[in-house]
Amino acid sequence: MQITNISDAKASLSRLIERVLQGEEVVIGKAGKPVVKIVPYDLDETPRKLGAGNWKGKIWMADDFDDLPDDILQLFTGEIEDNEFAA
Repeated sequence: MQITNISDAKASLSRLIERVLQGEEVVIGKAGKPVVKIVPYDLDETPRKLGAGNWKGKIWMADDFDDLPDDILQLFTGEIEDNEFAA
């Protein structure tokens, strides 16, 4: 494994990318130690599975999810002030 230092990598990024596209492993190092590896991006073009029922059995919602407590409703409607609620 050959390590390319950061300053060389900055000066020759296009060349390094071409090497990666040709299948070569490119490692960039700092002070002689490997820091990053440049790899080709693997674009997953598999179509997503869409449609109703895909999340069935995978999520849970509380029975009282839609219930709004009266004190919170009163804050929204202005029936009580925020400072009254905190007391």
